[in-house]
Amino acid sequence: MNFNYYMPTKILFGPGKLDELAQETLPGKKALIVISSGNSMRKFGYLQRLQETLREKGIAYAVFDKILPNPVKSHVMEGATLCREEGCDFVIGLGGGSSIDSAKSIAIMAKNPGDYWDYIGGGTGKGQPIPNGLLPVVAITTTAGTGTEADPWTVITNEETKEKIGFGNQDTFPTLSVVDPKLMLSVPPRLTAYQGFDALFHCLEGYIANIATPISDMYALRSIELVSQYLPECIANGDNLEARTNVALANTYAGFVQTESSCTSEHSMEHALSAFYPELPHGAGLILLSDAYFTFFSTKIPHRFAMMAKAMGVDVDSLPEKERPRSFLKALGELKEKCGVSDLKMSDWGIKPGDIPKLAVNARETMGGLFEMDRYRLSLEETIEIMEKAYR
Repeated sequence: MNFNYYMPTKILFGPGKLDELAQETLPGKKALIVISSGNSMRKFGYLQRLQETLREKGIAYAVFDKILPNPVKSHVMEGATLCREEGCDFVIGLGGGSSIDSAKSIAIMAKNPGDYWDYIGGGTGKGQPIPNGLLPVVAITTTAGTGTEADPWTVITNEETKEKIGFGNQDTFPTLSVVDPKLMLSVPPRLTAYQGFDALFHCLEGYIANIATPISDMYALRSIELVSQYLPECIANGDNLEARTNVALANTYAGFVQTESSCTSEHSMEHALSAFYPELPHGAGLILLSDAYFTFFSTKIPHRFAMMAKAMGVDVDSLPEKERPRSFLKALGELKEKCGVSDLKMSDWGIKPGDIPKLAVNARETMGGLFEMDRYRLSLEETIEIMEKAYR
């Protein structure tokens, strides 16, 4: 029952909230707008709407549009160089988690010397303190997956060393975030599923983490409930604004969970998968690991698994106590079926069984801190066992 609560981001949440950005005081006079290398921000007019708002407010801007679904260090460095050359004094991440995470990392390197990996802890990172702070960040999310609009974390891959590592501190929260579910209506079903499960796993892991608090538990259980209830409808009928809004809320709650609690070793394992196989979407990687991972931990913390099952709609009180943790595994499997993702296989992305030992070592060496968040400390052999059981 001992915890600290810190959530400094102002959040505009709800359908149509992007229109309210015009009434907000933005934290600078020239923005670097960070978007993905795809065409969706332009195709659906989201970039143009933001540019028009900035022009109306007398704010200049430059655009950096190279961000990949699994963002990489070289683009962070390139974006930071552009930010300095253009004289930008704040950064706007527009898009999904990759764009917003990149905006946070670019905001760091726009004000600090050296290489981004100088400041990363874990792997080959040097873990140095950030001497000059960072530029303010505004997040405008167009997806419901990472919760990065409501937490300080940013995940970047060092493509040279195959290290995908999360980073953040009390200064890397966005100053302002806009969560407008109308911007999510354009997300196709498959990506909606991957993103929704990413939010779900943030909350499942945050709930079983050993640093969970009453605050993070409250947000986690409600988010699990919302995803379970509304994600299948988002996938089946993407233009259902009520369903999109509820999944968006679940995602923002997931950001609160990650602010107050933590991911666990499942995320470390997935980071290894998508560091070596960057075409693998993060949410899909978590789905691939989830059956084996949560089956292993269901016997370690049965009461927490029973509570997660209850949040997913299971009448756990009617079940014998020993069956309650496994009822969560059944509910998770049923949700995957409803969302059309139960057939995913590691081999679909070229992962080979012989890769598993090196991926397990990578997970522990690059994101070893998350293994310390587990309520049961996994050995290397157990990590390999989980990943091998997840393999198809």
